[in-house]
This record gives sequence, C-alpha cells and structure tokens, in this order.
Amino acid sequence: MKAIVVESFGGTEALKYTTEHPSPVLSPGHVIIRNQFAGLNFIDTYHRSGLYPRETPFILGQEGGGIISAVPENDDEVASSGLKVGDRVVYGSFGSYAEYTAVPVDKVVPVPIDMEMETAVACMTQGLTAHYLSSSVGNGIAKAGDWVLVYAVGGGTGQWTAQMCKLRGYKVIGTTSRCKARDVEGVCDELIVLENVPSKSYADYTSVDIVSKVMKITDGQGCKLVIDGVGKATYESSLRCLAKRGLFVSFGNASGAVPAFPVLKLLPQSAYVTRPKLNDYVATRKELLDRSSEVFGWVQNGKLKIKIDQVFALEDAKGGHAYLENGEGKGKVLFSM
Repeated sequence: MKAIVVESFGGTEALKYTTEHPSPVLSPGHVIIRNQFAGLNFIDTYHRSGLYPRETPFILGQEGGGIISAVPENDDEVASSGLKVGDRVVYGSFGSYAEYTAVPVDKVVPVPIDMEMETAVACMTQGLTAHYLSSSVGNGIAKAGDWVLVYAVGGGTGQWTAQMCKLRGYKVIGTTSRCKARDVEGVCDELIVLENVPSKSYADYTSVDIVSKVMKITDGQGCKLVIDGVGKATYESSLRCLAKRGLFVSFGNASGAVPAFPVLKLLPQSAYVTRPKLNDYVATRKELLDRSSEVFGWVQNGKLKIKIDQVFALEDAKGGHAYLENGEGKGKVLFSM
C-alpha cells in the first residue's frame, strides 16, 4: 500500500514515500480503515524531527478518516462499539499517512451523515484540541467575561480555539501576521496584527511588543488565560501577559520547544502553568465521542467556521510539511489518498 514512512529523524527529507508498504493486519479491538484523507498537524513534524521520539521506522500521522473495510469476527469490544464495515469514520491514532490504518475502536468516531469527510477530519486533532483548551484546561481559573489571549489565530488550531473561547463567553485577543489578518476578521474581539512578522518566521514573534498591546486592551489587568502554541519565541511574553492568578497554557512548539525556566518567573502574577496534550483529554471513548459530538454540532449549525486551506497528495508530504513549518497555513491542511 501507499504510505509515508520515517526511517530516521530529520527534516522533510526524512519523509519516505512508498507504494509497497505491507498493509496492516486486523487484530482484536481494532478496525481497518481505508483512508480518504489524513490530517497534517504540527505534532507530525515533532515526530518526524525526533522532538517527540518514536521507535523507527514508523508510518507518520495520527489523524485520518475514511471507510471501515474490515472488522474482526466475534469481537465483543468492536460489537459493543456499533462499528461495522462500510461506516464513514474519523479517528485519532498513529499511522494515518497510509492507504489503510488499523485503529483501536476507542479512537474511532462515526461521521455525521450530512458532513463531508474533509470537514470531519479537520474537526479531529485541531477541533478537539481547541475544545479541551477552551472548555477544560482553564476551569476554575477563567470565567465568562474574562480576557483570553490566543496566539496565531491565522493558523488552524488558533482559529478553532479563538472561536470556541468566544462560544464559552470569554473575551478573546488574538495575534496574527498582517498577511493573515483578513482571513480571521470577526474571529476575535481584539486582533493584534503583527506588522513586522512575516508568515514564514514564527521566531520573529520575539521582535513584537505583544505585552504592551495586551495590557492596553485589558486596562492593565492582563489575561486570565494565555493559550500559546508558538512556544520558544513567545513564552516569556505569555507569562507577562497574564492577569493575577492567570494560567499560561503552553500546548505547542511552532517556533521551537519552550526551554526550562525558573519557577520564580510565576511569582509576579501568582501564575499557573500547564503543558497539556490531547490524549489526556480524550482518555476514554465516551470523552472522545462527547467532545467530537459538540464540535460536529457547532460546525453543522454554523457556530464554528472552518477553513480547509490546502489538500496535498500523499506523495507530496514533503511539500505539506514545508508549507506548515514555513507558517503559510491559513486553516486545515490535509493529505488525500
């Protein structure tokens, strides 16, 4: 089958396209899915580079969608899930950059009848990440009416997160580069347009005085939540943008990993910090289905606007990764099979 394999860690050159990879073998508690699309996310670049190391070789990707092509016989777990051959499904599990993927049933979500597969795949990693960032991480710290700062709202996850924070009643400040500003009109209550930050350099966030802009907007109070997927270039500004007893949520590394820093940096604001990951917020199939159901519902009733930015052929995985890492993404990026 077709697949993108990583044999050794590195840049985009580490992505090896093959048409001769063995197809997955069906095992208890799993279904085989014939993929139509795989989602591209920053975490894929971390696995490829070795920032998040995995045993090599491996098929890249952890988000996809397609048609169930095989289920095991006499398998109580699969039977209780209600999943069957021919179902349209999406999932969050390793190995999605391939024609076929064996997926544990607790990672599989049925696609609503009237939803396009591209849309459903887009709802998974980015949509579910935004869901837990906006609804779970800040519980007990932020409330409706509080200011929240969301970085990079011109990108996929940022767009989702800003919209969901508004649905939760937060007042949202977003950041974006000038070239993406038009694409996010109305997404935030206040938009900080970074005039001097080109789309191709997350590291250039260090040249912008975000703190003074945030403090002006919030009348010097700061934000109860700062949701930061940029990482190394912004974490110090993020800490300084916090309100008293605010929470710094570091969930990504687009500009590089956040370095270790002294806990005393939290002292001025009596601040909190967390470094969450999606898997811990969809730890059971019930939690996965509950979150995805709410996200699907918001998309279907028009409360959430999503943008499929680019669809690359699987064999052009290198192009897709370069597009994302260069900061060119303005929505969801997919691979088609």
